Amino acid sequence: MKAERIGLNGKFLQRLTLSRWTAWARRAEEVELSELRRMRNTARQLRVQIDRLLSIADNRLALPRIGTATFPKPSGTDWSWRPNLWNSPIPVSGIAAIETKAKFGDEVTIFHDCRESELTLRQVRNQRERDLAPYGLHMDVFGFDGSFLSLAIELPAIGAQGLQKQHLLRVDGRIECERPLEIFARLNVRHGPNTEQFVRELAIKDGETMVEFDLAFSKINEKRVEGIWLDLIFDNPGMSQVTIHDLTFCRHPRAGL
Repeated sequence: MKAERIGLNGKFLQRLTLSRWTAWARRAEEVELSELRRMRNTARQLRVQIDRLLSIADNRLALPRIGTATFPKPSGTDWSWRPNLWNSPIPVSGIAAIETKAKFGDEVTIFHDCRESELTLRQVRNQRERDLAPYGLHMDVFGFDGSFLSLAIELPAIGAQGLQKQHLLRVDGRIECERPLEIFARLNVRHGPNTEQFVRELAIKDGETMVEFDLAFSKINEKRVEGIWLDLIFDNPGMSQVTIHDLTFCRHPRAGL
């Protein structure tokens, strides 16, 4: 009974408050300036709390939920990963006039050879219902006087542990481009003093892409694999916008040769 009474009182106060502010809004055109100033000060104080509540509510109620690690994986997957930039908020959510070798979050590094950088990166909150990752990476490229632009994603050490030639390494992405753009994925496997490279062009259809890197015919030394990273290489990216809504990695054994 007590909880019911509190609920009824809350609804009454809510209606009373809404009615009060509706009346104040109607009177704003004709009240004395001294009273209007007082009303404005009160409204500003209230707006701070309303904006704070809306920001928290939008963030918590938006899809998908922050920290989720859910995404489809091939049968037999023995390791999978979504970089933190697509999974959780990073301390600095945007950078501009980016110098080469600048880091964005812990795992992404930007490389280019522009004399004057007109490149910006922002971490954005995914809002589309079909997105599985909580965050996306938005890139704006304005003037571009260089010959290359790439984003290097460093895979965690555990992804290199136990890597064998029988493995396929799969990369899935959800990518939205303002205009048609050629994007290449280059997988780099460092083993001892050598680095093996595999290059695939990303075929984007309906905003989705997938590539698999087959290690079967590579020259990697399985006993000396030390690290893996992926370069996303953008061809002729000037005056373009790209949003990478998701980027995931899976490792699974290939069928027998």
